Amino acid sequence: MRPVHYVTIVAAVVLIAILYWGGDTTPPAKKTGNTPPMAGMGPTNTVKPASLDSMLSAAKAQLVPAGSDSIKAIENELTAMRDSSSMAVVFYRLAHFWNDHKQLRIAGYYTSLSAKLENSEKKLNFAGQFFLERLAEDSTEGVQVWDAMQVVDCFQRALHLNPDNDTAKIGLAKGYVLTGEPMKGVGLLREIVQKKPDDIAANMMLGEMSIQSGQLDKAIPRFETVLRVQPSNIDAMIYLAQVYEAQNNKSKAIELLQRAKRTANDPGLSRNIDEHINSLK
Repeated sequence: MRPVHYVTIVAAVVLIAILYWGGDTTPPAKKTGNTPPMAGMGPTNTVKPASLDSMLSAAKAQLVPAGSDSIKAIENELTAMRDSSSMAVVFYRLAHFWNDHKQLRIAGYYTSLSAKLENSEKKLNFAGQFFLERLAEDSTEGVQVWDAMQVVDCFQRALHLNPDNDTAKIGLAKGYVLTGEPMKGVGLLREIVQKKPDDIAANMMLGEMSIQSGQLDKAIPRFETVLRVQPSNIDAMIYLAQVYEAQNNKSKAIELLQRAKRTANDPGLSRNIDEHINSLK
C-alpha cells in the first residue's frame, strides 16, 4: 500500500549531507527505503528531455481534419502578430484547444507561454503546479524531464515577481531535485523551514526525501510536525506508518494506519488499510 504522493523524489547522498550535516559529505551508511525512486530523476540525471516539436507533432497527428484546420488557422494568426498582449490571448486559445482535445501537456505549455507574456505571478504559479501534476502521471522518462524543466522555468519566473512566494519555492525545490540540481532545492527548503518551522508542504517534502534516502529517523520528526499542525493529514499518517513499519515497529505502524482509516472514512481506503494491517500481524 502506498500513500498519495506529492511528487516522488530521489535524494542523493550529497543532498542528505547538506540537509542534515551542514555540508559534511561523510554521512552514515545508507539504508534502503520502501519507496522506489522515479527513474532517471536523480541528481546526476542524464536523461534527455522530450522534444516539444515531437510532442506537438504527435498531438496534431491525432486530430481529425476539422481540428487540423482549426489549429492551423490559430497558428497563422500568430505569424503576423508582434504585440505581446494579443499573442497572450492567442496562446490561451491554443491552450483551450489542446485541453479540449485531451492533450494536457501541450495545453499547459501554451498556458505557460501566455502567463510569461502577461508576466502574471498567479498564472505562472498555476502553470508550474499544472506541470507538477503531470509528473505524477505515467509517462516516459524524457517527458518527465521535460515536465520538470517547465516546473523550474515557471516557478523561477514567479519568484522573480514575488521572492516571498513560499508556494513557488516549494514547487521550484521539487523541480530542482527532479532536474538534477538537488542542492538548489535543499537551499529553498531550508530557507522555508528556518522561517516557518511548521510549514506543512516543506516538512512533507523533507520527510519524503528522508524516506527515499533511507534516513528514516530523520523522517519521523518531519511527519510528526505535520500531524501536530494538521492532525487530519492522512498522507502524513500513512508516510509515518511506512517509516515505523520499515523500522519493524509494527504496533506504531498499525496505530497510525487505523488513525488514517478513521480520519479518511473511505470504504475503499479502509479495505486496503485492513488488508495491510492483517499482513503485519
